[in-house]
Amino acid sequence: MRAQFVLSEIGVGLRRNLTMTFAVIVSVALSLALFGGSLLMSDQVSTMKGYWYDKVNVSIFLCNKSDAESDPNCAKGAVTDEQKGEIKSDLGKMSVVQTVTYESQDAAYKHYKEQFGDSPLASSLTPDQMQESYRIKLKDPEKYQVIATAFDGRDGVQSVQDQKGILDNLFGLLNGMNWAARAVMALMLVVALMLIVNTVRVSAFSRRRETGIMRLVGASGFYIQAPFIMEAAVAGLIGGTVACGFLVIARYFLIDHGLALSEKLNLINFIGWDAVLTKLPLILATSLLMPAMAAFFALRKYLKV
Repeated sequence: MRAQFVLSEIGVGLRRNLTMTFAVIVSVALSLALFGGSLLMSDQVSTMKGYWYDKVNVSIFLCNKSDAESDPNCAKGAVTDEQKGEIKSDLGKMSVVQTVTYESQDAAYKHYKEQFGDSPLASSLTPDQMQESYRIKLKDPEKYQVIATAFDGRDGVQSVQDQKGILDNLFGLLNGMNWAARAVMALMLVVALMLIVNTVRVSAFSRRRETGIMRLVGASGFYIQAPFIMEAAVAGLIGGTVACGFLVIARYFLIDHGLALSEKLNLINFIGWDAVLTKLPLILATSLLMPAMAAFFALRKYLKV
């Protein structure tokens, strides 16, 4: 097969169906940009989980005098020194516990004033109204239920709270957004495949005379199909390159510069450039193979070769 002939046929096909070729490039670019974006979103959620789950604590809040009057869990009165000692001793015996930190009423009051000093309620609170607590760091954040089962409802314990539950709601929202992006991506891929098939068939129909002559002189099926397949592959590759550009630009302007989220949201551990760069070869390979395979099967049915 002469490479010059194949390349010339590719150029002819792309020029003859310029509008549809442009539509293929745009649809492939958008669908693969969403594909790459969904992969990066998954990486971002995993990175955030690893970062935040390592920092979450389980808190055991102890009853104070105010709770004894209003909270059914503290009906037996405020926590005693003996009960606090038993709780700390039992925590030290548990294999799932990494560290235990005690927070007194004065320390809790100080932290509250630092975080909510501007609140009207802050001026009316006193240290004796705050709750003592044990802050437990677990070796495995998923083992919260072990602590809850052991201490929830125990004398002197007002409640057992897991910060992981708050994070789960955030990660649930992010995962929902990610699945929505994947649904749009799937729709765009279907649109792109339909456009590729139609473009190839229109190109084959416009050159039916040439392909007919080629069949008569004994050209092989692959020889006839190759220019059409490569046209689709070239259009797809251009779209994939554009999609890669979208991802790089988005990472640059959203996180590093422009919006500069990495500077404004210091509490979030954003994915690095390595996560983006490792996705680009996959996107380019998909943009090349997907149109080529779609064109191959479209021509197999349309051209009787």
